[in-house]
Amino acid sequence: MEEYIEQTVELIKRGFDEKKIRARLPREQADEIIEIARARIKAKNKFSRSDLWMDLEGLRYATHEIVADYRAKRVNPESIADVSCGIGIQLIFFAKYADRAYAVDIDEKKLFYATKNAEKYRVKDKITFIHGDSLSKNVVDRIDADVIFSDPARPPEMPERRLEDLLPSPLQIYEAYKHKTDAFIFDLPPQIRREKVPWSGEFEYIDLYGVLNRLTFYFGPLAKSERSAVMLPKGLRLESNPSLEDIVEWCETPKKYLYEIPQSVDYADLINELFHEVDQNIWMLIREKRRTLATSEEEIKSDYFKRRYIVRGILGFHPVKINDFLKKEGYGRVTLKLFIPDNEYWNFRRKVEQGLNGDKRAYLFRFKDKAIVAEGMD
Repeated sequence: MEEYIEQTVELIKRGFDEKKIRARLPREQADEIIEIARARIKAKNKFSRSDLWMDLEGLRYATHEIVADYRAKRVNPESIADVSCGIGIQLIFFAKYADRAYAVDIDEKKLFYATKNAEKYRVKDKITFIHGDSLSKNVVDRIDADVIFSDPARPPEMPERRLEDLLPSPLQIYEAYKHKTDAFIFDLPPQIRREKVPWSGEFEYIDLYGVLNRLTFYFGPLAKSERSAVMLPKGLRLESNPSLEDIVEWCETPKKYLYEIPQSVDYADLINELFHEVDQNIWMLIREKRRTLATSEEEIKSDYFKRRYIVRGILGFHPVKINDFLKKEGYGRVTLKLFIPDNEYWNFRRKVEQGLNGDKRAYLFRFKDKAIVAEGMD
């Protein structure tokens, strides 16, 4: 089957019609082969290997390899059980550092994919694979691990994320395994309210290439702080420190430089810790759902910022005025760093970009009733 998958990947890349591809495949396996091939193509930036086994759903929920390696190194367990392992990427990286590991999934196909992937990474011999319900007594009795890890499936978008709605629920996993260990790790939706989690431990928010990727909750014995933010692949980390003086102040007007704060820092409420880390005059300017900006008269060189900008103009927020300024200053491209309602987005963008033919890129922000035109510094 591996040969068919590799062949199908090449045919898809070459633009072959699906009907022609199917004609070259065993009829009873064609659907699965095509889906694995499509998943491999789509996964090219997620894993270092191009030969993994996965369906599209498994790819969607699989842990990025960089994140998986970071968490495995952090935990460095002697033994660990992943009781909702999916296609097995996080499990595999745990197994690289552990003496033994357990893989549990109720979906037999995904467990098979996890087995094949463990072979690819050469850790299969360290893993016991168990097909079954991770909450059943039969499965629980078979597991002898120091740490229990679970990355539960998320339900469709709901008004509020709750532990009870995850599958399997961390609440149920804890009840099923608490007699075996007091060390648990849960992947949680980053939007979940921390006060809804009934245990003490650490909430670790992970950015990957500047975008919030994961919220990992570590139970008490595994916790290093109450809250933390990690920026990968740089490997930078901030931890909550309640003893720090609150130095966060808001600014009424943008200053010369803008600094985009990583989502992990914002979600973890570590802006005060960040300001102490950079240790220069800096103020908050914007804090929105998708974007948090600080500003300063000084150029601050710090890897803790997602991006840095220099302000080139502040003007009334009107697309024609913005367009006139961009033309005059020689800009040819614009990146919108602001919220525009879907039904207005393309009309606004067309007006802002109309007739631009310069060779510079502008970044456009909105602050109250003003437009901020800036250039990137990184």
